[in-house]
Amino acid sequence: MPREKRKTEIVTMRMTPHTKELLQKKAREANMTLTMYLCVCGLGKQIVRVDGLDEVLHELKAQGRNLNQLTTLANIGRLKVLRGDDLAEGYAKLSARVGELAKAVT
Repeated sequence: MPREKRKTEIVTMRMTPHTKELLQKKAREANMTLTMYLCVCGLGKQIVRVDGLDEVLHELKAQGRNLNQLTTLANIGRLKVLRGDDLAEGYAKLSARVGELAKAVT
């Protein structure tokens, strides 16, 4: 859902404490604020939660840091030969994992 620049409108709702608690729990599970959760649900948009993405993102960041360090070493002349087999294999595994997660979402 695209973010608007300024939120200037206020909507007040009345509900039971139990309903509020349930909505807050669902918003937390979706990793959203209550306001964002209610807006997305109210506009009929689908909320998709992908389990396992944290591990993939962690690995992707680690691979990016490694590539960055190797690029820096190559640029300053301290690295002459690089075997990219390990990097390519790591990216292939990440790509396969992202594909699995994408299939689970659709």
